[in-house]
Amino acid sequence: MSLSEPSIPVVILAVAVALLAARTVIRRAYLFPPAVRRMVLETVDAALFAVVLAFLIITFVVQAFYIPSGSMEPTLRVGDRILVAKFYYRLVPIQRGDVIVFRYPLNPGKDFVKRVVGLPGDVVELRSGVVMVNGVARPELTPPQGEASCPQNYGPKKVEPGHLFVMGDNRCNSEDSRFFGLVPVRNVVGKAVVVYWPPYRVGLVH
Repeated sequence: MSLSEPSIPVVILAVAVALLAARTVIRRAYLFPPAVRRMVLETVDAALFAVVLAFLIITFVVQAFYIPSGSMEPTLRVGDRILVAKFYYRLVPIQRGDVIVFRYPLNPGKDFVKRVVGLPGDVVELRSGVVMVNGVARPELTPPQGEASCPQNYGPKKVEPGHLFVMGDNRCNSEDSRFFGLVPVRNVVGKAVVVYWPPYRVGLVH
């Protein structure tokens, strides 16, 4: 599932450049009284500070994404908007069961969201739709609606060092590691932490 989102950092940088240009023009606009010029410059400086702060937050702290397809249903639904903590994995290691956003291995310009099923060194397998990790059934990694309607078999597949095995919760309709392969850990953008829109869907991502 490619996450649909505008290139917000690029837009913010464009706004910052425009504000800097406006500031330069205003400083040289001697046709305006000094008091007016000073007031306008203070407003522009405040806006520039807000833009730079927003850029830093989006780049290093948190970012919003829009869910355009149903590959993570029922956890994430079409139209959900989520917040992703980009700093999270600087503090704690990635865990099985985490819902992550990552750069698609076959096209790093796209962002996908999936659930981590296998960590480096794990052996992942599907038996009649049930997730097996290192030969042990992991029901917590199998969607609650289960695989009764989609009893697939896959693997076993060993996860290489520095990589993850990811799957969508909608196992019958998900392009994931079964099809595009393992995800390099370096491709991970962050952890999906909360659905913030629509209002009736607000809550933590589990």
